[in-house]
Amino acid sequence: MLTAAVILILTYIGIACTRLPWVNVDRSSAAFTGGVLMVLFGVLTFDEAVRAVDFNTITLLLGMMVLVAALKGVGFFDLLAVKSLSLARTPRRLLLLVIVATAASSAFLVNDTVVLLFTPIVIHVCRHRRVNPVPYLIAEAMASNIGSTATIVGNPQNMLIGITSGISFARFFLYLLPVSVVSTVALILIMYAFYRKTFSRGPDTADEPVKESPTYDARALRRLLPILLLILIAFFLSSFLKLSIPLIALSAAALVLLAVRAKPSSIIREVDWVLLLFFAGLFVVIESAHRAGVLDIFIERVTVAPDLSGIVSVSIVSTLVSQIVSNVPLTMLLLPMLKNVPGDVLWIALASGSTLGGNLTIIGAVANIIVVEGASRDGVHVGFLEFLKVGAVVTAVTIGLSILILGAEYWLGWLR
Repeated sequence: MLTAAVILILTYIGIACTRLPWVNVDRSSAAFTGGVLMVLFGVLTFDEAVRAVDFNTITLLLGMMVLVAALKGVGFFDLLAVKSLSLARTPRRLLLLVIVATAASSAFLVNDTVVLLFTPIVIHVCRHRRVNPVPYLIAEAMASNIGSTATIVGNPQNMLIGITSGISFARFFLYLLPVSVVSTVALILIMYAFYRKTFSRGPDTADEPVKESPTYDARALRRLLPILLLILIAFFLSSFLKLSIPLIALSAAALVLLAVRAKPSSIIREVDWVLLLFFAGLFVVIESAHRAGVLDIFIERVTVAPDLSGIVSVSIVSTLVSQIVSNVPLTMLLLPMLKNVPGDVLWIALASGSTLGGNLTIIGAVANIIVVEGASRDGVHVGFLEFLKVGAVVTAVTIGLSILILGAEYWLGWLR
């Protein structure tokens, strides 16, 4: 037990250090090394380690990554972003479009990928409009987290929760859509309040639409967009069709590889294999700690009741701890504690709390870091304290709204 506890702690310290910009530690190597050490020191056998990896989650991630890579390759995201942002004639309308476009895209396509592709476009449009890009980048990062809350495929932690809990795609969506929508509205109002001087200006001198034409393959898009629509419908009907969500995602991957004209190998190379390695290593570490009884200390001492008090406690704990190790490792740590709790209440509270809580600081969610680092490469500095100033209010308000909405769903007997 002591060996497993030490390896678990060292692994999480390694993951936490990767949240700090000045520390050159890779989170995937930390998780991978932790998993290898668990096997080397006999906490798990090699065969048990292989069985510890949840291939449902891995394949769901893989399928979505192939789909997103194919859409990226044919210019879908450039087209979506440029067409949306070109409608903005004033700073206020530009903010509204950045938030809505990012949140909507992040709900159905992995949010980390969305911000990776949207960030340079947002900066380009802001420079074209002659406005400070920092408020828009902060809004983009926070909108991606808020929008991704709504679905199982919006972010990696929701994928973990959806697969482990067995909650259907449609039920998950219906539980969390109100939280996502209301939180998006709250984000818009808070950003307007914080940057009212920036957004109170009249139409920009660069009032004409963005002239840069997005580069995209129209023929390929005509083949891929029906597949995307078909897959989204299949996600919602997965229970009726008796198909698992990972299988639907893999089917989507197979279809797009056949549909695009690009070499399939060029799309497969775009898959984030490092993230998949991170997941695999962390699965082994958490299962080892669970088998060794390390997590029993938490399971016995932490009260996880499927009621309003549970919603509050899980929301607050996940918000605070995600600032240290980020939301995916936090979610994996809590999964064994929630597996034996009946109902959907705590699973949904964890999905909401771990995702919305990521908006508190730059290091609270991977999407935030992607935006900040991408902006830095483009010569735009997003300050830690400026992000925290807005993030503290956004997180407090959205977590509070989430608790109220989920509490109301529980009280009405809808969330059980």
